[in-house]
Amino acid sequence: MSIDRSAGVLCHISSLPGKYGIGSLGKEAHDFARLLRKNGFTYWQILPLVQTGFGDSPYQSVASDSGNPYFIDLEELKKQKLLTKNELKAIRKNNLLEYGALYQERYGTLKTAFSRFNLDNEEFRAFVKGGKAEDYALFMTAKSIYGGTFSDWDEPLRDHEEEALEKLRTDYHEEYLFWQFLQYEFDLQWRALKEECNAIGLKIVGDIPLYVAYDSADVWAHSELFKLDKKKKCAKVAGVPPDYFSEKGQLWGNPIYDWQAHEKTDFSWWKKRFRNAFEIYDVVRIDHFRGIDRYYEIDADAEDATKGKWQDGPKEKLFEGVTGEIIAEDLGVMDDGVISLLKKTGFPGMKVLLFAFDSNPDNPYLPHKFDENCVCYTGTHDNDTVAGYCKSLSAEDFILFRSNIAAEMQKMELSVPIGNKPEHIAEALVHLCLASKAKLAIVPVQDILGLDNESRMNMPGKGEGNWKFRLESLPSGKYMRKLQKMIKFYER
Repeated sequence: MSIDRSAGVLCHISSLPGKYGIGSLGKEAHDFARLLRKNGFTYWQILPLVQTGFGDSPYQSVASDSGNPYFIDLEELKKQKLLTKNELKAIRKNNLLEYGALYQERYGTLKTAFSRFNLDNEEFRAFVKGGKAEDYALFMTAKSIYGGTFSDWDEPLRDHEEEALEKLRTDYHEEYLFWQFLQYEFDLQWRALKEECNAIGLKIVGDIPLYVAYDSADVWAHSELFKLDKKKKCAKVAGVPPDYFSEKGQLWGNPIYDWQAHEKTDFSWWKKRFRNAFEIYDVVRIDHFRGIDRYYEIDADAEDATKGKWQDGPKEKLFEGVTGEIIAEDLGVMDDGVISLLKKTGFPGMKVLLFAFDSNPDNPYLPHKFDENCVCYTGTHDNDTVAGYCKSLSAEDFILFRSNIAAEMQKMELSVPIGNKPEHIAEALVHLCLASKAKLAIVPVQDILGLDNESRMNMPGKGEGNWKFRLESLPSGKYMRKLQKMIKFYER
């Protein structure tokens, strides 16, 4: 890992404060970037930037290379004279993130902006001609007109035949250009944010989910690369087998890659995906990395995940010719194959401190056991916040958890007092994260602020209520000054 010893913050764009119901790429994002850099942070980690679908998860998208239209800064559209002051005033001002209301309202606002946009704009015409958003725009046009999933459409369109695509593009040209416009505006605003981040010395850590959603432009446009039946429906789907946490396993439902078909093309779809990721991020985290070594495959008509089979993935062949900084999400049960793949690629894995303090002296997440080639987190977007976890413990278990942390701090020779409140434990884990040997230490913004599980980002397996956390304002000076001192003390 070529990253220097450094520190970062995990906070998704949707979680930033702002007036219009969800975080955006506007002023608050630029202010947050400057706040991080001013106080010694070198990295800002976000979740996938994609347009979300059913369930609002950034890990289930209509297109894996899309930008979320909700993140487009409306104030910037006003500056371009695409929206008026009165139109912005009419939008509900609410810090609570309500995806249903956004879906009902935001696209109407964006269509108003589009109605005033100059379609002869040379940069826009070049963007459309470049084809970056072509599959997305066609897919969203067809979804808008025909609804359903793509397997429900008439066969020529379902099968992505060129004649059907041209007819769609021609017959519904304005709708097609609307979706192109959204990606164009997102692209402009994201590039402006990333350019400022990089100019001030802040790098972006982004995310590639291993799997894509079935009802997506990815599967529709490249059906030959997935295990589908003749009617373009899933033949096999992804999941994980039964374990301690789930007696019937987890049936995710994502389509399974036909890795032999990918290999015949020299993994061209994946290589394009990596190129795109490294254009928009400085460092890429691969979610569910273990699925590249071996993956669990389940019949699409199965009721649960009990009868799936493990199959070999592409392993290190997937990364031949791929250059750039990659972090492997290697959490969960890791077998010899995944460990071997990590060694062959040299990618740093993840160490999560919330997993460390179970009184097991051999626990691999104890920070005194780390080597440099890893990324340390207090927690992730899928976990409790540290304070939230502490509040979930009984009084007896909390005392044990705190004493295990104190013992680890002693081993690490950290003379830092630990208070007795959940937010004090969060601060102690931030110290351990920053003090560890890990080249990169990343702290979720919730743990910086000592927030409890009302601010948790995601609870896996829970279908509703996730992805809603928002900051009411940017972290105040007192929190950031304390972190600045810690970053300096731990030489990050």
